[in-house]
Amino acid sequence: MGDTCIDGEEQFIFRSKYSSVSIPEHVTLPEFVLGDAEAYADKVAVVEASTGKSYTYREVVRETSRFAKALRLLGLRKGNVVVVALPNIALYPVVALGVMAAGGVFSGVNPLAMPAEIAKQVENSEAKFIVADKLAHDKVKDLGVPVILTGGDQVVGAVAWDDLLQATDRAGTSHHGEKVSPGDLCALPYSSGTTGCSKGVMLTHRNLVANLCSTLFCCGEEMVGQVTTLGLVPLFHIYGITGICCATLRSKGKVVAMDRFELRAFLHALIAHEVDFAPIVPAIMLAMVKSPITNEFNLDKLKLKSVMTAAAPLAPELRAAFEAKFPGVQVQEAYGLTEHSCITLTHGDPRKGHGIAKKNSVGFILPNIEVKFVDPNTGRSLPKNTPGEVCVRSQCVMKGYYKNKEETERTLDQEGWLHTGDIGYIDDDGDLFIVDRMKELIKYKGFQVAPAELEAILVCHPSVEDAAVFSLPDEEAGEIPAACVVMGRDAKESEDDIMGYVASSVSTYKRVRMLNFVDSIPKSASGKIMRRVLRDNMGTGTKPNLCDMIRAQVHRGEASLQTIFRV
Repeated sequence: MGDTCIDGEEQFIFRSKYSSVSIPEHVTLPEFVLGDAEAYADKVAVVEASTGKSYTYREVVRETSRFAKALRLLGLRKGNVVVVALPNIALYPVVALGVMAAGGVFSGVNPLAMPAEIAKQVENSEAKFIVADKLAHDKVKDLGVPVILTGGDQVVGAVAWDDLLQATDRAGTSHHGEKVSPGDLCALPYSSGTTGCSKGVMLTHRNLVANLCSTLFCCGEEMVGQVTTLGLVPLFHIYGITGICCATLRSKGKVVAMDRFELRAFLHALIAHEVDFAPIVPAIMLAMVKSPITNEFNLDKLKLKSVMTAAAPLAPELRAAFEAKFPGVQVQEAYGLTEHSCITLTHGDPRKGHGIAKKNSVGFILPNIEVKFVDPNTGRSLPKNTPGEVCVRSQCVMKGYYKNKEETERTLDQEGWLHTGDIGYIDDDGDLFIVDRMKELIKYKGFQVAPAELEAILVCHPSVEDAAVFSLPDEEAGEIPAACVVMGRDAKESEDDIMGYVASSVSTYKRVRMLNFVDSIPKSASGKIMRRVLRDNMGTGTKPNLCDMIRAQVHRGEASLQTIFRV
């Protein structure tokens, strides 16, 4: 910890207990991730669990270069955004790294999102191109942006991937485009931040390289080329593309890509591909522990050494049950933010000479990262063991929100501190605990759901007079979106009707899972919705708990886990 004094006020700034790590100054993210790939040219870099389609490191380097050149020939200029609407497939890292190598800005979007949601991101980001598969093509074909179509399909109005690269090969090697620098933007993931609807998070090559250097600090030379990582977390998410895909490729490991979760396929992939590291979410851990399907497999064949959870809280009871069912598999927890390029805190790995943080904490501070805790009301810096808003500062912090100066200034202060909206504290041993959230975001299976977005949809219904959306705890999902709605006097719709109305306009993970009709929405004197009051007062006896019903069906063998966890 380093205490300082600013304007007569003591500042409590906490740093990693481990030494700083060096960050290369003059490399872009693709150069950093694919550096030394020639030494592993014939090693598989990424493979699809369902099809077996794979790319070696030689092929990833070659295809990334070909796609970057193709984009430049199509007219992509430095700073132009390319929206990628693809599931987790072997080609995904080639697309993302190719966009960045060309000087473009990669912006992943959920291919299962509603067309209006994808259109909003395409419009807000001012995208110049879209990369999509055939399933997503119908959602993006009328957005007025050129579409590059993967998968070998031919669709009128779209540029086929294979045709594009073949034409690029015939064009020669004269066009190199503008020089790409570490300070240039390379990624524009969309996050709800601490409040409100999705905003583009501006991340540079240096931001992401710095994050990888911090998160990979504990991987010694003996680990290079040795790790097989499960790539189930969506690659359009910062956790998927940076914390899983890029981190594994930098370490010259293998990514086993899965485009959806189904327990049998998941367990088969773990065994067949000898996965030793699986970044997952608590809902999947629960399925591994409780579903009778797990007992169909010979768990002695598992090579799994560790799982990492992030993006959703891990209940202590679930952790204990998992450790009992899978002895020898280390459970790591991580904490990160899109606005901080991904992982910020980690539990580490004692097998690599780094002590593990306490259970139920979110880990210790990574090298090169500073953390402080401030009183939300006064802004004063707080000492250890004193809860306050968690603030982080490092080279990983975003440049800001795209075309949103007001939200940027609300989140980033003049000293470079990123205000996370989470309430936490650090103990005497340097382990950090999250105890509450200032922010209103709902974390459904790790996906961010903004209450304001759902409230705006609800109040557009002609029979709805007022509405409030908030989170309720849930064993499988971590949190679920719940709503209280004030209906008009002559309204005839049921609660299910209103939930269906919302579901028709949003992605699956954003759907309201519980809804009650109420006479009024409690609000503060300033007009803010008192969500905590609603959360505390919402009864569970008024209707069956959907998650409890599904959980019972699973145990009776009547429901597919794919149905539960597919988002």
